[in-house]
Amino acid sequence: MSDLDALRAEITALDRRLLELLNRRLELVAQVRGRKDEAGERWIDANREAELLRELAEANPGPLSERGVTAIFSAVLDVLKQEVAASRPAGRTAQAEAPAPGVTRVAIVGTGLLGASVGLAARRAGVQVSGFDTDESVLAEAVRRGAVEHGGSLADAELVVVAVPVGAAPDVVREVLAAAPDATVTDVGSTKRAVAGIEDARFVPGHPLAGGSTGGPARAMPDLFSGATWFLTPTPASDPARVETVERFVRALGAAPVRVDAAEHDRVLALTSHLPHALANALILAAARDESALAYAGASFREMTRVAGANPAVWSDIFLENRDELDAALTAFREALDALAGADRIRLESSIADAAEARAKLESFAYRTEAAQLHRIRVRVPDRPGVLARITQILGAAAINIEDFELRHVSPEYGGVLVILVAGAGTAEKARDLLRREGYAAA
Repeated sequence: MSDLDALRAEITALDRRLLELLNRRLELVAQVRGRKDEAGERWIDANREAELLRELAEANPGPLSERGVTAIFSAVLDVLKQEVAASRPAGRTAQAEAPAPGVTRVAIVGTGLLGASVGLAARRAGVQVSGFDTDESVLAEAVRRGAVEHGGSLADAELVVVAVPVGAAPDVVREVLAAAPDATVTDVGSTKRAVAGIEDARFVPGHPLAGGSTGGPARAMPDLFSGATWFLTPTPASDPARVETVERFVRALGAAPVRVDAAEHDRVLALTSHLPHALANALILAAARDESALAYAGASFREMTRVAGANPAVWSDIFLENRDELDAALTAFREALDALAGADRIRLESSIADAAEARAKLESFAYRTEAAQLHRIRVRVPDRPGVLARITQILGAAAINIEDFELRHVSPEYGGVLVILVAGAGTAEKARDLLRREGYAAA
């Protein structure tokens, strides 16, 4: 064996030993969580983790740098916490606080992202869930993920959730109502007027404000609806008791049910969801005519076009089903653009100031904090593993809550800028000071 082979063999042996130790550490972390769950305690102790990192850095004999030790063990702590969280249900205290779902047998028709996520959340709440899908491969993936059970009968379900594209929803809802004569039926479609004409006491239309730009059961999550608004648009024919049944179920999934008229729902969603998707597609297509424009596009362009190209089949249905409200939103947008095009400096400054005020209102609603109390911290971050974990560890150890954050990548050479949102001027200054002490440029 050559010297090089001997070195590689020693590295391989160390890697295997390290893997063994990491698995043992995971077992111990799981036991710690179990004890804390039984005691009703929070199982993540940020102060203890920060102290552990300091102790390891002080005990480090080298040649690893202090920064290297901190980065490695911060990543280890984060990964092991994620592993334990993925393999265990929430603790007893959290389970006790969750409201009862009100039903024991649910059927999901359409097992993509939303349908499978409903299934995962419902099963976590103790509900028996069966799944149905015209695409056998999608259904098989949902079954593999544990979101639904294969087989069963719609007629056996107490509640049926229709999670199909909005273009197909009216026909599928009618088929389900015929196949499950005793069940309450709801849906999760992004437009509501198309199903509002179904006059059946058992039907309660709905729409959770949750999802993603990419779908499929592989991306489903049991906590997708935690804290989310879930619109319910009961029709005049909807049985009030069945509306309450759906509300109880929605709360059990972690969402907040809100009753609204179907027409009002479609108008609001056209402005806040459908219009942004349409504009993102239009903007990226306009810029794509000049390839050099894409090559030099900045962070603001990437942010504005983040949802461009999202699920073509789903979004073409949404645009078509809500075409009149989307057209009205586009007309208002064109009028705003025309006003800007002919504006002088005074009008431009006034318009931008009005936009800033409206944006502040948006943030105060989103974060439930007065806009004046929200502060942004901009941190230059290099393009390397472990950086984000270390920054969140620093702030977490100081009990600084991150309201939101976004990463604006510039280039592999420069790295990017991490924008962190915190509440309170004092908190923001403390966060900047802590990050600067660790060598980060925070402004």
